[in-house]
Amino acid sequence: MTRVLVTGAAGQVGVDLVDVLSGITPLGGDAGFQPDSTPVGENEFEVLGLSHHDLDITNRDAVMKAVETARPDVIVHLAAYTAVDKAQTDRDNCFLVNAHGTESLSLAAKQYGSHLIAISTDYVFDGNKGSAYEVDDQTNPLGVYGASKLLGEQLCSSDDTIVRTSWVMGVRGKNVLHVIADRALNGETVRFVDDQTGTVTVASDLARALATMVRSRPGGIWHVANTETTTWFEVAKFAGEVLGRGNEFATAIKTSDLSPAPLATRPVRSDLSTKKWNNSFEPLPNWHDAVTRLLNDRAKRNS
Repeated sequence: MTRVLVTGAAGQVGVDLVDVLSGITPLGGDAGFQPDSTPVGENEFEVLGLSHHDLDITNRDAVMKAVETARPDVIVHLAAYTAVDKAQTDRDNCFLVNAHGTESLSLAAKQYGSHLIAISTDYVFDGNKGSAYEVDDQTNPLGVYGASKLLGEQLCSSDDTIVRTSWVMGVRGKNVLHVIADRALNGETVRFVDDQTGTVTVASDLARALATMVRSRPGGIWHVANTETTTWFEVAKFAGEVLGRGNEFATAIKTSDLSPAPLATRPVRSDLSTKKWNNSFEPLPNWHDAVTRLLNDRAKRNS
């Protein structure tokens, strides 16, 4: 059995990853999506999932002790400071978690012979390229959150695997798609920006991709997201269609129309090219299919 330590195991990707590594298709998942053509065996992995209550990743001694005790073959580092706007006024804590916490896990992995897979973000880019970002494109984060994640990447060992992803949403956990769905089902309407472009990543598909990387331990930087670029308005409009709402449900606005204006500046276009992933593994499903699965399985999340 491959022993896997998962930080942030109670988060929306973490709960799905623990399921996948246990041979279970999580809520919103596609049992047919096998990027390396081999289903996960029921007893293939021994999983130790740690939430922030179990491990404070800002405490380097605690991180070292946890890895020394667990002696995992692979560490999947999902724990993160993700409050993008709050980070603008909470810089020290954001960097403590996203940069120095990641560094501690990288150091522990190297010391105890583990392979680290660390999750990063599209927000390491400024959005000015005008097309999808490749793994080796120039980084230039616009805000504190993106800067903290970029430093986390830079503090990793060259042996580690870095997975950049974007617009993550799962059946379990808080995310904007649940807000959209609740309003659709309650007969309300929504307004979303159509001038921010990116790539959706459904947590269950990302979790299955991460299981593939636990097996292969490829090293280097990878972009992992569902197929096809979109905007937040298109996501809201499509969700409304899936849930039986008409054209009146979602209205397109511009970022400049948001009130109050968000504290953090988002990249205008930060879609991730998954060319490197697609050359090695099966591409993640189209975001329309993935979001449809997520919406259809929402009712089961409390069962």
